[in-house]
Amino acid sequence: MNFVKRAGMSLGARKSKTAALLAIFVVLCTLLLGGFLLQAAAARQEADAQRVIGVDVTVRQKGLTPALADELGASDVVNRYNPRLPVRAAARGLAPLTSDAPQPGGEAGEPDQAPLAVNGVRDAGLLLPFSYGSTKITAGRGIGPEDADRDIALIERRLADRNHLAVGDIVRVLSEDGAHPMPLKVVGIFQDPTQDPSSWTPPHELPGNTLYVPMATAQQLGTGTGTGTVGEAVYRIGSPDRAERLHAEAERVLGESGFDFRVNDKAYQDQVRPIQQVGVFAGLIVQVIALAGALILGLIVTLQIRERRTELGVLLAMGERKWKLIGQHAVEVAAVALPAVAVAALAGQLAGQSAGDALLGPQDDTPSAQHGAPDPGAVAGPTVRVEPGTVGRVAGIGLGISLVSTVVPGIGILRLHPRSILTDSE
Repeated sequence: MNFVKRAGMSLGARKSKTAALLAIFVVLCTLLLGGFLLQAAAARQEADAQRVIGVDVTVRQKGLTPALADELGASDVVNRYNPRLPVRAAARGLAPLTSDAPQPGGEAGEPDQAPLAVNGVRDAGLLLPFSYGSTKITAGRGIGPEDADRDIALIERRLADRNHLAVGDIVRVLSEDGAHPMPLKVVGIFQDPTQDPSSWTPPHELPGNTLYVPMATAQQLGTGTGTGTVGEAVYRIGSPDRAERLHAEAERVLGESGFDFRVNDKAYQDQVRPIQQVGVFAGLIVQVIALAGALILGLIVTLQIRERRTELGVLLAMGERKWKLIGQHAVEVAAVALPAVAVAALAGQLAGQSAGDALLGPQDDTPSAQHGAPDPGAVAGPTVRVEPGTVGRVAGIGLGISLVSTVVPGIGILRLHPRSILTDSE
């Protein structure tokens, strides 16, 4: 009789033991699938966290130009970057804020001809006050790379309130020399928590007189020639280990000395490291379960072989080859493993998401990181998906466990002799 057919008949005849073996396989496959799903979810969440949170590198250099900042930002290790170009501008038809405290000397003095502090930016979400949430956009949106050619502005709430401005209104400013008038459309209003100084302060130093505009607009307001010096540039990279590559690129672009290079990875360490630890833990779970499963099933098969010595002796006496006896046991275990994988896949589909949420948890309290808007870049909770490739890996490991757990104990079958078995059974 074909040993595969004989394996099916054996499983049908030993229903209780087959059910017990199936239950063991279901538990093993479910745990294996859970480990793989958790690994995949942690990897996806880590990638999202690296993209959204990342590591901020601040570069400062005397004479740093927007062109140099852009060249360094083109590096393949940089996900986002933002140079900040500070200039001053005069107001036309716009009443800037003034200090309530009296000016030292008792006289008003000459009015400030450029009372507005304008900052040219490429990506307002990378400005530290916006990135870490101390400064928030209360209306409209921030400024992003897609706004490079637009004449727009992000203004402070106090300046907007004084001039009764809202999102969509037009403000008119002049370059510091008064030669270049420029109308700017208000696309966002932000709130700076910094209080007005109690002592007299020049208007351009008051937090309420701060505006953010695209880099090209700031260049035109600053000198009218499209040049200027960047105060600092912030580069967001995916992980701390990429900082060395960015530093080497900065040495190539800016020279080997004369620039300040500071890495801020606190947010990354606080939120990405725990996700990585969950991924490592899931990998260990898979390895331990695979090893434990092979040992448990190997012990079960060994006990079954001892219980079925008489059956084996009769088959050997009838001329059955020993490798076919081992093959019969392998087929029996594999036939139980395959439906167990299907049951595990169903269980993973039903309970995988809740398990991922419990272990990884949604990371929805991340500070704003995209264009300074309220929490659009928050790292989403883990998405647990049962994919065919993952089920295939579980099936492969399950079949591997069934093969190991039958072949290794099956070595004992090779040493069996029909006469001694049948004599012992009498």
